[in-house]
Amino acid sequence: MLSFRIDEKLELHLLQERDAEVLFTKVDQNRQYLREWLPWLDRIKSVSDIMSFIQKSSEQFGSNNGFQVGIWFENELAGVIGYHRIDWPNRTTSIGYWIAPSFQGKGLVTKACEALVGYAFSGLKLNRVEIACATENKKSQAIPKRLGFTEEGIARQAEWLYDHYVDHIVYGLLASDWKCLCDGISTRGAKQ
Repeated sequence: MLSFRIDEKLELHLLQERDAEVLFTKVDQNRQYLREWLPWLDRIKSVSDIMSFIQKSSEQFGSNNGFQVGIWFENELAGVIGYHRIDWPNRTTSIGYWIAPSFQGKGLVTKACEALVGYAFSGLKLNRVEIACATENKKSQAIPKRLGFTEEGIARQAEWLYDHYVDHIVYGLLASDWKCLCDGISTRGAKQ
């Protein structure tokens, strides 16, 4: 099983069926907050919907096309982060993430994202990692900025959010640009 031990309080691990109920509860409790930037909330109506997501995530991992991991802080599920898919011919991927509001401001997503970026470059030998965020989502934009990504441009009307389109800022980072900010975190703790 793929897992990343970031520090004594923070761990990432592949979502498993046993996580379905706690993940559904976390999504359901934060539905209104998450709805502002995530387009899939209306499709998650029950634990079985989360179970389907976890099964698809397992298939994604099994086919070597990325993965979704839970962000666990002090043994409590705080959010999810993962590679949307991996474009192996071009050696690229993109990262998506969300975290419950009660866990924000602790640097959890930055650390989790740093671990996935490091794994993409060191473990998977990819050449490029991308993060796209809505132009109004300042909290999400702070993550790639902290990690040294380059702002590459605006994708106009890139995503439909329930009743309107949002533009995305696209951030990219190349393997040749990657500088690990935390001594060895990019490869430390990753287990498969």
